[in-house]
Amino acid sequence: MAEHLASIFGTEHDKVNCPFYLKIRACRHGDPCSRLHTKPAISRTLLLSNMYQRPDMITRGADAQSVPMDPRKMQEHFEQFYEDLFDVLSKHGDIESLNVCNTLTDHMVGNVYVQFREEEHAANALKNLTGRFYNGRPIIVNFSISRELRRQLFGRYRHRHNCSRSRSRSP
Repeated sequence: MAEHLASIFGTEHDKVNCPFYLKIRACRHGDPCSRLHTKPAISRTLLLSNMYQRPDMITRGADAQSVPMDPRKMQEHFEQFYEDLFDVLSKHGDIESLNVCNTLTDHMVGNVYVQFREEEHAANALKNLTGRFYNGRPIIVNFSISRELRRQLFGRYRHRHNCSRSRSRSP
């Protein structure tokens, strides 16, 4: 029985744990999901929910007034956000990777995943970012599942999410 439960843990066949939430710390069903969304007590990886606000969030390719946006301006906006966020986060510890989701799906829109070199760095960032604001919006930060644990649970994850730009600081 235990082997069977271990073999289905985190898959669609697991009727207890939400596989989406285990993989990406975001669930397409949100709060009404009938499965558990277990949050880790500590991790090297943080999730900053809905942090990146694309200028064309309402109408893809156009601003809030439906005026078409120049793709170069969109890229500049993203790069400015990325650099600013990297500078803020690196004050809390060494960053191994920083991924910004560039998708408009409700459960992942603007999510930022930052992996620190040490769990203590992530804990320090979580403590210092909780209750703060960025660009007039509250920062929602939580521990996320670590890449190592995700590989142990799910093996090599081949499907890539629509995330933009990852940069690691060289040693």
